[in-house]
Amino acid sequence: MCTACREPLAVAQSPEADQERDYIRTLISQGLTQKQILQNMVAQYGVGVLGRPPAHGFNLSIYILPPAILIVGIGIIAITLPRWRRRTRAATPDRDQSLPPLDPLDQERLDQELSQFRG
Repeated sequence: MCTACREPLAVAQSPEADQERDYIRTLISQGLTQKQILQNMVAQYGVGVLGRPPAHGFNLSIYILPPAILIVGIGIIAITLPRWRRRTRAATPDRDQSLPPLDPLDQERLDQELSQFRG
């Protein structure tokens, strides 16, 4: 990463990015391995040059917390959703049982009005 503009070094267009790329070319020409180059870059520019924090110490929480929160959230949903459904089913009476029967006069009137729409 470019330490000045916080963009990937491959696309950064700043004088600092050019200096970092030149430094990497110098290290490559010295025959250093990728690990050695990374160590030199961190020594020269700091941990921010890596683009992602190393996975140790407090930085390890960055890698552990998001998946842990996701797993806990899925667990909570898996437990509470069936409970909510059971409560809803128990609280909602059946429609057929909750309606009182129609008065014979009302039933006759309903049948007459529906027959107008049928045909």
